[in-house]
Amino acid sequence: MPHPTDRLPESSRRPTLGLDAADLLRGVSPVLETPFTETGDIDVDGFRRVVNHVLSTGVSSLMYPGFASEYYKLDSGEREELVGILIEEVRARPAVAAIIAVQDHATRLAEISAAAAAAAGADAINLLPPHLLSPPAQAVEQHLRCVLAAVPDTPVVVQYAPTETGTSLSPQRLARIAVDHPNLALVKVESSPPGPFIEALLACDPPLPAFEGYAGVQLLDAFRRGAVGTQPGCSFTEIYVEIWRRLSGGDEAGGAALHARLLPYISYWMLDTETINAAEKLISFRRGLIESPLCRAPAHRLDRQEVAMVDRFLEEFADLLVGPGDRLLA
Repeated sequence: MPHPTDRLPESSRRPTLGLDAADLLRGVSPVLETPFTETGDIDVDGFRRVVNHVLSTGVSSLMYPGFASEYYKLDSGEREELVGILIEEVRARPAVAAIIAVQDHATRLAEISAAAAAAAGADAINLLPPHLLSPPAQAVEQHLRCVLAAVPDTPVVVQYAPTETGTSLSPQRLARIAVDHPNLALVKVESSPPGPFIEALLACDPPLPAFEGYAGVQLLDAFRRGAVGTQPGCSFTEIYVEIWRRLSGGDEAGGAALHARLLPYISYWMLDTETINAAEKLISFRRGLIESPLCRAPAHRLDRQEVAMVDRFLEEFADLLVGPGDRLLA
């Protein structure tokens, strides 16, 4: 029986950056938000503005959709439309990789989604392991292997987010998978803390590089332990870019000082995924990137003190967040 991905029409396939795209998966790789209108529809124009704003910050890769995108609140048509816009905007930028996320629980569906994304022009795939109803580790491993085999010429980032998913993966298991599937290019580590897991990945044979996630709360430790990049949200990408520039340029003290200023905000917002989604949406709205800070229900509603925190944040980092669309609204 033919594999389901074999049904993809050849005309839909677009050459990607290939495995060399993995070289672009470094530094700050923002996860894009999904703007909605006040009535809850996707804001296509707003999404395009967000994409182009993030690209203007000088990043070499960006991802969509993830937890920061409220991916679990999108239908398949909305997701397909916005992924298409991202790939379209990145298409003319050979030094930028578009990472498209695959979160299907069923292995068959994940294979089809990954192959379709690669055929549409994704430069890399972000693969969230299945987690509903706590599948056993062997089933999770088989899922990863099947999806990796479905896109052998496309770099894949495996997302390890045990707090959000409950899925348990060991560095050694991931390294064994990478032996058979060299397109397993990176692991996005969102354990708490991520540093020891990142260090263990690099000690494996083959060594596996890692992104740090979780809004960069543990960015400093992750960098010191060998993380090659960070995947935060996208509403204040410039701050992360500056932190990473300082760290990677040898100014660890300067990077640590800027991170210390950021930490009180992100450590509070990251207490809950919906809280940081709401805070980032409000920041993007205040900056003029999106027309509404709405998050689809169920969502966290920022209270008066949390809104005031966003205001303080924008004031404190105004020197790094200057742009033509920036605005501060009450």
